[in-house]
Order: sequence, then structure tokens, then C-alpha cells
Amino acid sequence: MSLESKKIAVIGLGYVGLPLAIEFGKKYKVLGFDINQDRIDELSLGKDRTNEADLGGLKLAMNLAVESEKLGLSFSSRVEDLSSYNVYIVTVPTPINQFKAPDLNPLLKASEMLGKVLKTNDIVIYESTVYPGCTEEDCVPILESYSGLKFNVDFFCGYSPERINPGDKVNTLTKIKKVTSGSTPEIAEVVDLLYKSIILAGTHKAPSLKVAEASKAIENAQRDVNISFVNELALIFDKIGIDTNDVLDAAGTKWNFLKYRPGLVGGHCIGVDPYYLAHKAESLGYHPQVILSGRRVNDNMGLFVANKVVKLMIQKGIIIKGAKALVLGVTFKENCPDIRNSKVVDIYNELIQFGLDVHVYDPLADAKEVSHEYGISLVTTPIKYDAVILAVAHDEFIHINLSELKNSQNCVVFDIKAILDRNQIDGRL
Repeated sequence: MSLESKKIAVIGLGYVGLPLAIEFGKKYKVLGFDINQDRIDELSLGKDRTNEADLGGLKLAMNLAVESEKLGLSFSSRVEDLSSYNVYIVTVPTPINQFKAPDLNPLLKASEMLGKVLKTNDIVIYESTVYPGCTEEDCVPILESYSGLKFNVDFFCGYSPERINPGDKVNTLTKIKKVTSGSTPEIAEVVDLLYKSIILAGTHKAPSLKVAEASKAIENAQRDVNISFVNELALIFDKIGIDTNDVLDAAGTKWNFLKYRPGLVGGHCIGVDPYYLAHKAESLGYHPQVILSGRRVNDNMGLFVANKVVKLMIQKGIIIKGAKALVLGVTFKENCPDIRNSKVVDIYNELIQFGLDVHVYDPLADAKEVSHEYGISLVTTPIKYDAVILAVAHDEFIHINLSELKNSQNCVVFDIKAILDRNQIDGRL
């Protein structure tokens, strides 16, 4: 099957799927599919709540669909519309459950849905983060069961891990090198050429699906472990009574020192992917030490911040029960509306347990989404507070007027991101 004959359906139109659908839509006939009809309606109007889409590119790809039958991007939530396509790219979420185990339900449901429309010679490419072996061991049997077709005889698979960095307007989809793979050498070449046709930074063809899956898992596990190291340093230096960032600035003068900074580790990748790798290791009888110890350190940083703030308030003579606290930011990273797996919530919940009246302000987050996901009602206009915690480094917060937020001179200001003037704060990571 030549590239010219490829008709691509992208399954899932979130932070990963939408940019992919737009780029492919400029060169191929593409269907952007999502089970959320509201999302389909929004995109059909050329709007994107995630702020990840190049709206100009979105409009271009949609216009091409109107002008040509052979290329361009259209949207649908109707499963029957998928049947006329021959390449399916799955970009659904792969979160963890309450027990920190992989939640494959969205992935398996997408595989079941595709199995019902799969045809001879079709290719299913997975981009969702998984553990090594998941595509062949978990997804393929479902595709075979619902399609009645045989893997690597009638249909084929690929795996190309997503490398989207939400909020990053520099390192965008086409500028990040893409790892590709296929279930046979021939399909690996087809998948590689397909991505190479839109990725300006080029591709790296992995020798197997499992290698490509593992590469994604360790990318974020490595960052998680490195951040956990500096977070542990922050805990140690707090007891010593020295500033962690001062130490890192000094150590950073050595040419090969890795300049990671302490902080909250949330989001859909770094705070989740290590658990997928750990799950696979444990299923094979190996209990990973470094990966899980790093996760424990990072998962407890929200509790450390909350306890530190309360201690600083006590030192200033502030009565804790009923005191008002403001948390600036609830998204998992700066200048991005994504609230998935936000560790700011841990700070909020711990302060509530202490008896504080906690307000959260974030102009980038969707208030309805925050309320639904975490049960937190965002404030639209902050008042005066006994404690202010800068949790997310949105541009809007960098030059915020703290005097307008302080209830008194005793107000505690804690800067998790170390971006505020040190003369204005009482503590930071």
C-alpha cells in the first residue's frame, strides 16, 4: 500500500491526537475521531480548549477537506465513519487507577471499537503510553477477536510513542524526532515513512514494537528519578537550613551537572509512566527499587509543602484553624490549561485537613473541569489571605502584586517554583 493511498483516522483528539490529525490532514485524507461529541462540535468550529492546536493549521486542514476528496481533515464521533479508513492511530489516555496501577480501559475500548471496523491490510498504530509488550499482548488479541482477522497476516500494527509537551510552543510535533516501529519489517518501513512525511526533525525506526514502547516508558521514568533526587535534596537542605536553589546554582557551575529543579511532579507523563514500567517489571518477578523510590519521594512533595507552610504560619503566630490560604495555580505545569494528575491538589487537601479555608486561583484552568475532577471551586477574584502559595509558574503570576493578597504583614508567602523576589517570600523549594 503506497503512502498516497493512506486514509488516516486519529482516535482521540486531546493534547496528542489533535496536533497529529492537523499535520496529517495537510497531506492525507484524515478523520479526527472522538467519542466526546462536544469536542467534535468545538473542533468543527475551528476552536480548541487545550490551546495546543495551531488554529491556522487547523483551518487549513479543514478547508482542504472541503476542496478535495483525497486530503484534508474532518471530524466525527460516529463509529461507522471509521470503516472507510485504512490506517488508525490511537492516541487515547492511559492513566493510572487509585492503586497506581495502569488503567488500560480507554486503550482496550478503542481496540474493541477498531476491531469492529478493521479490514484486510489495515494498520493500527498506537501512540498511547504503555508498558513494553502491551500492544501485542493486550491490544492485538482484542483486535483479532472483534475483527476475525489474523495479526500480521490480515492486519498489522505499529507503535510510535507520543512526545507532545503541553504548553510548549517551541518544541512542537513536527520539530521533535519521532520513534517509529512496526509489527513486521515491511510495516515498520511503511509506518516510518508515514511519520517521516510530516515530522521535520526526522524519525528513528526502532527494531520492534516492544523497544519503541520501552523507549517511551524510560524517557519519563528517567526524568522522574532525576527530579526525585533534587526533591530529596530539598527535604534534606530544609532540615539543614539552606536554600536548595542556591546549592543547585553552585553545583551547576560544573559542566556535567544536570540542572534539575525541585517541584511537584504531576501531569499525564512523568507522574504516570513510571508506574507502567514498574507494573511490567513486577509482572515478571522483579520489584524495581529506584523507579518506585523516586515515585514515593515525588508523590509526597505536596504534603511537604503544605506542612512547611503551616509551620511557617505557626512561627508567625497565625492561628491555623480558619485561616485563609490562597494557592496560585492548579494546572500541572505553567502556561498550560492541563489539570491531569495535578499534584497541587495534594497541597489543597492537606491544608484543608489542617482546618484552613483554602482558595485556588488559576486563570488558565477550566473551572468546570477542576470542579468535576477534584471537587475544587476556583475563585475568580482573590481576596486577602494569611498564606499565599505560588504553585504554578504561569506568566501572569511572575509579577503578581503580593501586597494586594496579604491579610497582614505576617502573611506567609511560599514559592514552590522559585520565581518570586526572595525578599518577598518566607520560603521556597
